[in-house]
Amino acid sequence: MKKVLIQNNEQLELVREEIRVSSLFSHRNLLPLLDHAIISVKPTQEGSWNHEAYLLFPVHLDGTLLDNFKAMSAKNDFFSTSDVLQIFRQLCAGLEHMHSLEPPYAHNDVKPGNVLLTYRKGESPLAILMDFGSARPARRQIRSRSEALQLQEWASEHCAAPFRAPELWDCPSHADVDERTDIWALGCTLYAIMYGVSPFEYALGESGGSLQLAIVNAQIKWPAGPKPQYPEALHQFVTWMLQPQPSVRPRIDDIIFHVDKLISKFSQ
Repeated sequence: MKKVLIQNNEQLELVREEIRVSSLFSHRNLLPLLDHAIISVKPTQEGSWNHEAYLLFPVHLDGTLLDNFKAMSAKNDFFSTSDVLQIFRQLCAGLEHMHSLEPPYAHNDVKPGNVLLTYRKGESPLAILMDFGSARPARRQIRSRSEALQLQEWASEHCAAPFRAPELWDCPSHADVDERTDIWALGCTLYAIMYGVSPFEYALGESGGSLQLAIVNAQIKWPAGPKPQYPEALHQFVTWMLQPQPSVRPRIDDIIFHVDKLISKFSQ
């Protein structure tokens, strides 16, 4: 159960939009909204009514990908190459569903904290993408500096900084933004399935470091991983998704084609 206290009309519209958008999706790797209610509560001192929203979702007791990695890192444990690929493949399937709608929708906040895992005996974990509060029609035409600044301001509020695509940090005054913002976040999330953090979080801890500069320049650092280490093909796969120029970034169909080839190669 997700409870939201609503104190103004803007917050009310955001919740209504989340409910509307959630109802658009029907896929096993996207968390379904089972039911919802928005109720009025006692008036404020100014005489206006507040609201409370209740959104009901299925229960997943094994927590998020972020929760799981914190528990694993305490034991210096890592996902196997096979589990990395299987978890990632499921996220791709969920995003493919969103990107294939008409119009296409972008999730806009793909990150480990928004991925639920459910462990199944003898199988790879079931991965489910959740939280559609930031999901919007993916394709936007930016035709002025003010529109670019509006997009950047929106992204700063709705897209987690370490997973945010370069075009959402520094948007040109003339740009066509599309669902490939999710591909960038997906590449960051694949890295995080392996190593527990975004590929750019190192910049937060460096003296004089800049997260934005690291992202805009796609300055990836590869930490020490499990022994034996992950295949170089996985590193190349991440790098392929983290193209600073969105026009040369692959689309979700391309990603799925390549992850299926990697699964057949490394999941024997």
